[in-house]
Amino acid sequence: MPEISPDGAPQLPHHKVKYKKAFQRACNEPDAKGKLCGGHLKRWFYLADVLEQTCGDVRQALGDQAEIYRCEHCRTLYLPSDEEPKGRNVAGLGRQSAFGLTLAPKPAEEKEKQ
Repeated sequence: MPEISPDGAPQLPHHKVKYKKAFQRACNEPDAKGKLCGGHLKRWFYLADVLEQTCGDVRQALGDQAEIYRCEHCRTLYLPSDEEPKGRNVAGLGRQSAFGLTLAPKPAEEKEKQ
């Protein structure tokens, strides 16, 4: 059973694990001098990672289908927060186009005619 950090994230022997804040996109892990890392958080598919396959910590602790993000610089792992929707892009929900290029969904009647 993995140890639990103060924020509630399970700590693994070879990985530092944290929870993301809602819609967080950059790493907030301080280095030895106290400066924030600031690396981008990217969705990490650990089953395809050759180095993780030899380690196996993440798969054993979180299973095969866990949604995990990893900092591109310091390799800190982030679990998604409960406040944001599951399976969304790290960049967030997006927004409607300011130029009117976003198309509105078609009504059900038009879909049936096509």
